Amino acid sequence: MIDLRLLREDPDRVRASQRARGEDVALVDALLSADERRRSSGVRFDELRSEQKSLGKLIPKATPEERAELLKKAEQLKADVKEAEAAQNDADEETKRLASQLGNLVHPDVPVGGEEDFVVLETHGTIRDFGAEGFEPKDHLELGEALGAIDVERGAKVSGSRFYYLTGVGALLELALVNAAIAQATEAGFTPMLTPALVRPRAMEGTGFLGQAAENVYHLEKDDYYLVGTSEVPLAAYHMDEILDADKLPLRYAGFSPCFRREAGTYGKDTRGIFRVHQFDKVEMFSYVAPEDAENEHRRLLDWEKQWLTGLELPFQVIDVASGDLGASASRKYDCEAWIPTQGKYRELTSASNCDGFQARRLSVRMRDGKKVQPLATLNGTLCAVPRTIVAILENHQLADGSVRVPEVLRPYLGGRELLEPVAK
Repeated sequence: MIDLRLLREDPDRVRASQRARGEDVALVDALLSADERRRSSGVRFDELRSEQKSLGKLIPKATPEERAELLKKAEQLKADVKEAEAAQNDADEETKRLASQLGNLVHPDVPVGGEEDFVVLETHGTIRDFGAEGFEPKDHLELGEALGAIDVERGAKVSGSRFYYLTGVGALLELALVNAAIAQATEAGFTPMLTPALVRPRAMEGTGFLGQAAENVYHLEKDDYYLVGTSEVPLAAYHMDEILDADKLPLRYAGFSPCFRREAGTYGKDTRGIFRVHQFDKVEMFSYVAPEDAENEHRRLLDWEKQWLTGLELPFQVIDVASGDLGASASRKYDCEAWIPTQGKYRELTSASNCDGFQARRLSVRMRDGKKVQPLATLNGTLCAVPRTIVAILENHQLADGSVRVPEVLRPYLGGRELLEPVAK
């Protein structure tokens, strides 16, 4: 959640952020009103409690005549304190409820607009001219089936649409990608983590995934657990309710986990193959840093993503995501989009988000710098979302005979294999 002090001091900035997100601006005024009630009711409660304590000291010393009057007054004060406490609690709950609906403040440099209003910041690599090479590129599913790497037919039979099996070299390719990604992250100073896939409501809510993103979250109602859509969730909650020493920052974790997403609202979109699926594995970078270092850490996360995609020899572009396409917790987000030849366009492979203190406030993760205790900043960045990365590798590195060249960075994790070759029928 945002800093309520900032809300009180500069409500116009918060209104502008809501407007840029395409969200309800009236929420800002409703929150201001609730916050004022919370603060005034708190003052009233404190005053009445102080009066009640003072009166309690007078009663033992009073004469019998005075005591009767004081006891009567004490009884009234008791009722008033109870009423003030209830008003304070109601105002506090209303403030929390409204604050939880408010997205993070959008960074002033973020382009304003919807999904298509992003700004391209960089372009890397060279897009292959398959026509000049004398053949028409196959899509990842045709390639994957010929390689004995992908089986969506049996995935649908067992689990339904948007599920799949990775088989043979497909399974080996996933393991190679995960191991290579973890190796890069470890070399960069990240602590590898295998994280829970089931989390309690507070962890999911605290990271901002039960607001606008709730429709894509799987909820196990009987047990009140959520299946995570990214290891960002358990990594953000890892230090929940803790105070970290400033001299120990930054703390960087690389989480590997299965991820689950409903993909609500994408009916008929990317239904072929494994680009948009309900379950996938991912390596996610996560950083806890001092607030003043958040923007620099954001660029570092992006640089590590660029290093990864460059190592995979993929053509890609970096975009500054527009305000209306930001998640609730992000103040700014960079996406790296790889070129997908058979789609003729760039598609998102990784993203890096700066959440400032938004998640830290909700999860009560703070830092101590001397005597000062304050929320720190959290950031996250995808290193390898496995199925989409496989899509990009198969399509960009395919050869005319249906085999696929293995990028050099992955060869040590595939026993030195240079080619993935079609299997005999």
